[in-house]
Amino acid sequence: MDNPYDQTPGAPFRSGIPEHGRVPKYYAVKARIAGLLEELGEGGLLPTERDLAVAYEVSRETVRQALRELLLEGRLRRHGRGTVVAGPKLEQPLALASYTEGVRRQGRRPGRNLIGLDRFPCPPALAAEIGAEAGDPVWHMERVLLADDERVGLESTYVPVARAPRLDTDFEPDSSFYSYLGEKLGLRFGDADERLETVLATPREALLIGTPPALPMLLIHRVSRDTRGRPLERVRSLYRGDRFSFSVHLDNRE
Repeated sequence: MDNPYDQTPGAPFRSGIPEHGRVPKYYAVKARIAGLLEELGEGGLLPTERDLAVAYEVSRETVRQALRELLLEGRLRRHGRGTVVAGPKLEQPLALASYTEGVRRQGRRPGRNLIGLDRFPCPPALAAEIGAEAGDPVWHMERVLLADDERVGLESTYVPVARAPRLDTDFEPDSSFYSYLGEKLGLRFGDADERLETVLATPREALLIGTPPALPMLLIHRVSRDTRGRPLERVRSLYRGDRFSFSVHLDNRE
């Protein structure tokens, strides 16, 4: 038997082969297509389902199942009526840094499209998180996240009007909210609590991001505080699972 440890770091153990050695037909096809992706390179056009089925001597449904998994993993993407090899995922650090900074570090161009900026009385549950009183005015800003003009996520930000009273007139919606708070208002982030989970987008969210509703999403809830420990914002960020990964540095040294 081949050495199971002689493999690419981070790859599934024994390349996903079960102990009994029987590999599902679609998985074998998926492995062969994955090898083809390496040859084609980013942006390369994949042969049609029919051509792949003929080349691998399997049914089109078997090919379709293999392609579905590769699409969900972010290794392929739809382009017009065809399918092309996707580029590497965007890596976003789990840190007190803005989306803008994370995308720029990878040589991509960040952007945002404003969906809406609303002002309303703060409900009790939200008030407790952002340090406001129930009924106090609060902003809700919703924006689609872009990377090189590709829609990759959806961000909802809640902030007390008292902390950013002129948000509707002084802030450019396609720019970094964190830069605005720091440079225009002198508000600095001190710490934050984050929670990450996997979800499916609602039909409205999928439409805004431009993905199928069945595509897994990475959802981050964040409550941020300023350097004095006062709550500053509450953010709900939804990222495409096929286009994003997250990283964090852990250090247990005293």
